[in-house]
Amino acid sequence: MNDWVEPYVGFEFKGTGIHINRAFQTEKLELLGLSPSLYGDYVDPSFYIGLGIQAGIEAGISAEGNVNMVSTLRMHRPVWLGEELFARGRIEAVDAVPRGLQIGTDVWFEGLDGERAVSVPRRSLKPDSSKEKKGAGQRPPAVISEVASLARLSECRLTPDIVCAYSSEGNSIHYDRESANRAGFRAPIIGGGMGVHYLIAELWFELGSEIWLDIFFRRPIFWDDEFYVGRSDDGIALIRGDKVLTEARING
Repeated sequence: MNDWVEPYVGFEFKGTGIHINRAFQTEKLELLGLSPSLYGDYVDPSFYIGLGIQAGIEAGISAEGNVNMVSTLRMHRPVWLGEELFARGRIEAVDAVPRGLQIGTDVWFEGLDGERAVSVPRRSLKPDSSKEKKGAGQRPPAVISEVASLARLSECRLTPDIVCAYSSEGNSIHYDRESANRAGFRAPIIGGGMGVHYLIAELWFELGSEIWLDIFFRRPIFWDDEFYVGRSDDGIALIRGDKVLTEARING
């Protein structure tokens, strides 16, 4: 689009019907080294994080260069593969921070009955290239306090081919090196929802369609990163060395 809407409080959008079919889910999960059979006939809800951002793009809100900071993923009910849902969203907050704007957006997906099936509200940073200051606003408290105490569940290794094949158009910092460099990253970084797949895969048997997570994207995950999934009693995280990359608080 040439004429993007500058984010403002009260902006609302409604997406057209979308569905995740078995072939799409199988392709993306196998690309990440995850088993599609884990979910049976249901959708891995991680997809709705990216789909919520895409719905905003289609409504005229640019995601180019934006970085997801915090997202909630709450399933109100299970979603069947092939089931049509409709994206809805509203910008709830636009706050100036040293690096640009921090934007709070409520996003959810409704079924044909008009009821919420999945909610994925988020806070994201819209950087301003003219500002040299660092800082994206107040940092939420840590979920994982002691990395060394985490149970180590699985190992993950990314490659540029994997990240490019998973990523969709809309934010080139996820698949183009020059764009990522201009945004201040050494290499392209994955979209937040891509990393969440690894967390949900470890929680699905335990929580299933009752998943309700507050997810904090603490550090960028690059397209050539290696990390592992670590678990504590009330949290789960992606860890590189002794650093938390993405962590989630388990609610409910």
